[in-house]
Amino acid sequence: MNDLDVLRVFCAGDGRYGNLLGVVRDGRTCPDDASRQALAAELGYSETVFVDDPERGVVDIRTPGTRMSFAGHPLVGLAWLLDIEELQPPVGSVWARDDGEFTWITARPEWVEGKRTQQFGSVAEVEALPAPPPGEGWLYAWAWEDEAAGRVRARGFPRRPDGVIAEDEATGSAAILLTAELDRALNITQGAGSQILTAPGADGTIEVGGRVRFAQPPAALA
Repeated sequence: MNDLDVLRVFCAGDGRYGNLLGVVRDGRTCPDDASRQALAAELGYSETVFVDDPERGVVDIRTPGTRMSFAGHPLVGLAWLLDIEELQPPVGSVWARDDGEFTWITARPEWVEGKRTQQFGSVAEVEALPAPPPGEGWLYAWAWEDEAAGRVRARGFPRRPDGVIAEDEATGSAAILLTAELDRALNITQGAGSQILTAPGADGTIEVGGRVRFAQPPAALA
């Protein structure tokens, strides 16, 4: 049996929305690559995380089809769940903090691989896109909702060959990439209503944060 927590990461102010994240707290229950990938595919969340050392924050991040060295919403969710100040995904040390409402991680935009952003002329154009839109490659479609206030409307489309996730509800890594490109703090509404906050740092890092809640009571998956 695998003890499984399911979280909603980047929730709206009322606790709704957010991107689902599966967390296997004891990575020893899935000790090998094949069993981890099979479980991630079975769950079907955009990411599932296996905790290999909860005290040092050593984690393994999986999509339904592959292993990832870095991903935003899993690390924000884990920082909240484990209540630790440093996480160790494959890419390296990721610092975390909690301000009472939002949980934040600090990351580097060069850690974001395989994603591109595309600006649209209006919020209506972004909202009218099919899921997924035509084309190939991970697309972060966005438009200014209020440029002066740094408010953005965005949608994320993995467009992976497996087609398991047609649209990502909230994408921390893409938000990091967009923040680096615009070089300003952003308040992003993504998907059906998730909220992502970002802020660039003086050293080229980006902070990304959001609310995290349990999606359901901790469960056991056979």
